[in-house]
Amino acid sequence: MNSIFTYIFLGISLAAPLGPVKAMLLNTGIKNGFFHAWLFSFGALATDILYMVLVYFGVAQFIDTPFMKTLLWSFGCFVLTYTGIENLLSLNKIKMDLNFTKYVRLRHSLVSGFLMALLNPITILFWLGIYGSILVKSTESVTGIQIIVSSMAILVGIMLWDFILAFISGKGRKFLSTTLLKIVSILSSISMIGFGVYFGIQAYHSLL
Repeated sequence: MNSIFTYIFLGISLAAPLGPVKAMLLNTGIKNGFFHAWLFSFGALATDILYMVLVYFGVAQFIDTPFMKTLLWSFGCFVLTYTGIENLLSLNKIKMDLNFTKYVRLRHSLVSGFLMALLNPITILFWLGIYGSILVKSTESVTGIQIIVSSMAILVGIMLWDFILAFISGKGRKFLSTTLLKIVSILSSISMIGFGVYFGIQAYHSLL
């Protein structure tokens, strides 16, 4: 049990940094409410599970090739920069009318979370690096079932943190002013654009 809680805490720790996916999650909660943000996080979680399975079976090693790295950095640059700019241009849609979420389909938020995480090079490199290292270390002393349980515990930690972010961004907007919501949205959008530029630089360097 202590080991399981350790891996849950590890999942929370790994999910805590405000990367492009978390920034978009906050933006989704602010604009469309809790359920949209929560479904966005489930979409991102589906990508996490996909990469965990690929790393577990060793299929993900081809992602580490120079061509795939360049392709992923380029995709990440485009998606994050475009999304960040689009969010900045749609600031006028952020308002205190809590009924406007009905105009946005829930499945759109789910698919957005999946695609955002899928095309995020940080997600890929994270699972290749961090989870790959954990997997290598674990196989030395534990069984396959224990590895699966540990992996599930990491996912539970990620889900807990995403739920907290979704709750804060979705439910918290009831108690915040429109101006403050726009400031948070601007900061998260700038964060996404910053990551997009960084990914673009990495793609350029990988071509040299």
